[in-house]
Amino acid sequence: MSYMLKSGLIGLLLLTFVVSCKNEKKETKAVEITESAVTETVALTPVETIEKAYNKEAFLSHDAISLDMVINFGGNERLNGKMTFLTNSTKGKIELNDGASIYYDGAKVFHSKNLKNEKAARFDAYTWMYFLLFPNKLSDDGTIWSDVETLNLNDTSYNAQTLTFEANTGDAPDDWYIVYSDPKTHMIDYVAYIVTVNKSKAAAESDPHAIGYTNYKMIEDVPVAHHWEFYEWSKDNGLGKVIGNATLSNVEFVKADADTFSIPEGFVEK
Repeated sequence: MSYMLKSGLIGLLLLTFVVSCKNEKKETKAVEITESAVTETVALTPVETIEKAYNKEAFLSHDAISLDMVINFGGNERLNGKMTFLTNSTKGKIELNDGASIYYDGAKVFHSKNLKNEKAARFDAYTWMYFLLFPNKLSDDGTIWSDVETLNLNDTSYNAQTLTFEANTGDAPDDWYIVYSDPKTHMIDYVAYIVTVNKSKAAAESDPHAIGYTNYKMIEDVPVAHHWEFYEWSKDNGLGKVIGNATLSNVEFVKADADTFSIPEGFVEK
């Protein structure tokens, strides 16, 4: 082989080696960028952390949730019936065991003529729904959250945040809530609250209560508390005596069709 041929071949090999090295370097850099992008995480807000613990995305992937609920206060049965709500909370109905029914569609509430407690129709239409769907309504439009603080409730330390609302939000914008969530699991153990439906804010704040959520069961990967207890409550003294409870059963996600929340003929708008 001639010297020139050898020189040309060596030069070609060197050029190939240099190009190969450059290509390898580019590929390595691209892999590093890709790995960096995959490992980068976005910090969640405290509210988003609670919503994640309750698998909000999975919850909202369903049309509606249906359940039986029995509510007792003062040793007496307050409500007993089947409840069905859209998971986005815009429509719902309560079919009571005594044959009466309450429906709501947005801000409108309707009830059958045989409803015994007409004054409580709006309260019943929205309150039990809100307590049920509460973990998935934390970032609704009009919600205002305080910063997280550490509060003790009956000798247990919780992450606590106060929830208030912008004016004209929902049926009772003067209501407020204090959410007590577990610092490790981010599940909600208790919520202190006032109810201003049919009363002034001052009257409601003179009689605050709390709800405790227990007996969680997974319904299609979504945790749902099947037992609630209602307490007397104050920020200084914490939980007082138990004043009521609610038991949930037959909880399931269901499909809603055009007739599911259609207001029956003859119902009265409240």
